[in-house]
Amino acid sequence: MKTSFVVALLSLAVASQAAMTRINLKKADLTPAERLDAYAETGSYMAQKYFGSPARKMKADQASQIFGLDAEGKPSYGVPLSNYMNAQYYGDISIGSPPQTFSVVFDTGSSNLWVPSTHCSSIACFLHRRFDSNKSSTFKSNGTEFGIQYGSGSLEGIISNDNLEVGGIVVKHQDFGESVKEPGLAFAFGKFDGIFGLGYDTISVLGVVPPFYNLVNQGLIDEAVFGFYLAYADGATGGQMTLGGVDSNHFEGDLDWYSVRRKGYWEIDLNKIKLGDEEVDLEGGAVIDTGSSLIVLETALAEMINNQIGAKKNYAGQYTIECDKVPSLPEFSFFFGKKEYKLAGSDYVLNAGGSCISGFMGMDFPESLSDLWIVGDVFLRKYYSVYDLGKNRVGFAPAK
Repeated sequence: MKTSFVVALLSLAVASQAAMTRINLKKADLTPAERLDAYAETGSYMAQKYFGSPARKMKADQASQIFGLDAEGKPSYGVPLSNYMNAQYYGDISIGSPPQTFSVVFDTGSSNLWVPSTHCSSIACFLHRRFDSNKSSTFKSNGTEFGIQYGSGSLEGIISNDNLEVGGIVVKHQDFGESVKEPGLAFAFGKFDGIFGLGYDTISVLGVVPPFYNLVNQGLIDEAVFGFYLAYADGATGGQMTLGGVDSNHFEGDLDWYSVRRKGYWEIDLNKIKLGDEEVDLEGGAVIDTGSSLIVLETALAEMINNQIGAKKNYAGQYTIECDKVPSLPEFSFFFGKKEYKLAGSDYVLNAGGSCISGFMGMDFPESLSDLWIVGDVFLRKYYSVYDLGKNRVGFAPAK
């Protein structure tokens, strides 16, 4: 697979009939109560997503395996599927012939495609669109089973194969997961049907080739890059994802590029942070995650930042702040390389129907990863982001 992927990258540099495509994103129009519930779930959601279990219970050597891939990017520990309650942006794809349409979260923090199956009897599946293999003439059975731990239960399913359509491009013979059991109510209330992973193949569950790799391998796009513009407004015009190129209509100036530090997630070096006039030098990394709404960092540091901005922890563990104080909050900045990326108080504080929630969420990372940050939509709404699989780099520019 590695050889064929390199060949595919080289072929894109020549000429083909490939193209760039644009996919409109929707932003979930959540009620204030739903927003509060979603943000309250973030801690357990992120621990499950990145560490497979509550981070405080995970052995340091296991955590290091996830983020300690070698120079060849060889897989050593699979990333689990998880609760995407707080993911707000999603778009449509279709699977099968004739096409069956699904709304999915386009997630740079995972690498698998999965949708509910008609064989699923969970409440969550009945509340969403389900894939019916009997109605597709191009379906091919695989049958490999997977079970992903989630809380006290597990998301279970089978691997299948069919044609995938995304943004008008048809990917032939894409392996994907059909979920046959979705635990609890977390998936039931999501505004989407499934997940479309855009991470590296090194973290793909069961080694399934991610959809974006097949877009490249089959010569269906001009460049091995994709980009995200995430809008602030709720509703149908929630943003845009591009495949095979970038849309300069959605950013200002030039893109600044940063090398991926470990092939797994889209993780880049984070050199410094700044809050008001105070700066802190860092030596860790930042995972750029379109499937997360917030900025997640080590608990002690999150508490320090929230104390500095006057946020108080409520009964649900969220940090809240009086909404009338938001305009006077200090700027917060990330420094990637030597470039400063500023966020105003109105960027990093989320208004959930009159309740203002800090976008800085603490999590108990394994000790070996205590310097890691997970950077979600709080940042990505302000900055257009591009992910270059061919050159293993991430780019940013101010969004417009």
